[in-house]
Amino acid sequence: MPATRVHALVLPAVNVLDLSGPVQVLHTANHHGGRYEIGFVASHPEERSAQGLVLAGLAPLPAVDSGDVVLVPGPDLTQRLDVDAETIDWVRRADAAGATFMSICTGALVIGDAGLLDGRRCTSHWSVIEPMRERYPAARVDDSVLFVRDGNVATSAGVASGIDLALAIVETDLGPTVAAAVARELVVYVRRNGSSAPLSPFLDRRDHLDPVVHRVQQLLADDFASPHTLPDLARAAHVSVRALTNAFVAATGVTPLQYQQDLRLGHAETLLVTTDRPIEQIARDCGYGDARHFRRLFAHRHGVSPRAFRAATA
Repeated sequence: MPATRVHALVLPAVNVLDLSGPVQVLHTANHHGGRYEIGFVASHPEERSAQGLVLAGLAPLPAVDSGDVVLVPGPDLTQRLDVDAETIDWVRRADAAGATFMSICTGALVIGDAGLLDGRRCTSHWSVIEPMRERYPAARVDDSVLFVRDGNVATSAGVASGIDLALAIVETDLGPTVAAAVARELVVYVRRNGSSAPLSPFLDRRDHLDPVVHRVQQLLADDFASPHTLPDLARAAHVSVRALTNAFVAATGVTPLQYQQDLRLGHAETLLVTTDRPIEQIARDCGYGDARHFRRLFAHRHGVSPRAFRAATA
């Protein structure tokens, strides 16, 4: 993938986790094939965080190109939300240039003041939901999600949900296996999506400490579309079939092959929502040689056909 410039906007009284959480996700993704060039920018060369940490050596607000990402971590509103006109104008110029925005927590108010939330679905920290509805009457403020993406603007609900949003961005850019690897490295195995359900199954069922099970889960995640047998998986883990099955069920609640099925169907859900690929091609991409068999499995899980699922989530 080409390099993506990420401009992390450091505001007065910024919450450290709002800034560091998403940055850590993107930085870790660079160890797994990502190319995120992260810079820290501000209208002043030094800002004091809400927690008292002084952030110095900040770059001036740069020219922004199409394809760049502007990360807006939230400030502590009990201290201040004093965003200067220069910063608001820079956000507007970045939008006009075609940048993508990621706001964390109360950072949504910054892009809201720049007019970017008008006509868009968005969210923020629970404490500012009602003030946002009054402040941005043209926005569709949703208090039932952890994060939401609408066009080139993504907003998240609270400090930790910035990590969820960043993982979702990595999954979109680099694929579910990379997102799973990043989550595993950061020890955040169980992540969530915008509707508070488990994120993709590539990140689900990883909240355990069994290294054998993690090894097999990663093997399946890296090549979920290929056929695998229990004896093959057991040999790869250097344990017996019985020991692997028992350990896997104890750690995850499902067998290895049920887990693989979850990966396949979960990836199919993602492709149905985010692409216009034909259903027959999605079936093949997810390891199903027979599209009819895929349709039956999908309908059994969701109660609707893949086509109906796509239509309902459009």
